[in-house]
Amino acid sequence: MKAGPIIAMVALIAVGMWLVLQPALSKSGYDYEIRVGAIRILVDETDRGVRIVEPEHLATTEPIDTATLDAVVSRQVELWQRRPALERTLLGFFNISSWLNFVWVGIGLVGQGAFFGRMFVQWVVSEKNRRSEVPELFWWFSFVGGICLFTYFVWRVDVVGVLGQSTGVVIYARNLRLIHKQRQREARYAQAVPEPGSHPGAPGDDA
Repeated sequence: MKAGPIIAMVALIAVGMWLVLQPALSKSGYDYEIRVGAIRILVDETDRGVRIVEPEHLATTEPIDTATLDAVVSRQVELWQRRPALERTLLGFFNISSWLNFVWVGIGLVGQGAFFGRMFVQWVVSEKNRRSEVPELFWWFSFVGGICLFTYFVWRVDVVGVLGQSTGVVIYARNLRLIHKQRQREARYAQAVPEPGSHPGAPGDDA
């Protein structure tokens, strides 16, 4: 086994872990969270009051008293209740706080759809040929799905998901590379070895 794929796998795992852990490590700690619909308000208690850590548009650099915090939370509850019922349901169902986040959810759904597609294609091809086969399209679906899910899990800050897709993406890419190299070898062999009857004097040639 070549060292290249292993190095690539380790590198992608390292990048994925950094992308997931860096925001968490750079973020200030918090003592508790308050949920308002799909919105998480992270609060840090200090000797001089409390400080809102997240979301960013509510974050406070200086401590505030509990009365001010209650007012902020009440305002967020009021804004949440003003949203249409369908919007509140969808945001809560996908555990996101704004419509913009649906872009990330969409990327995750595309990735999951690609993973379903790869198994469906492999199943159809195997049934057609009456034997278990893994077509090239299986690896393309796997590669696209892996990239999408890797991106989605990074956004979700999901360590388990990032670890799983980091290794998978390299394996899928490596299989596609091996298929490409095999085709190149077959093409070179076909050019080097003439077909029967294609050289002078071979049986079947005109006199």
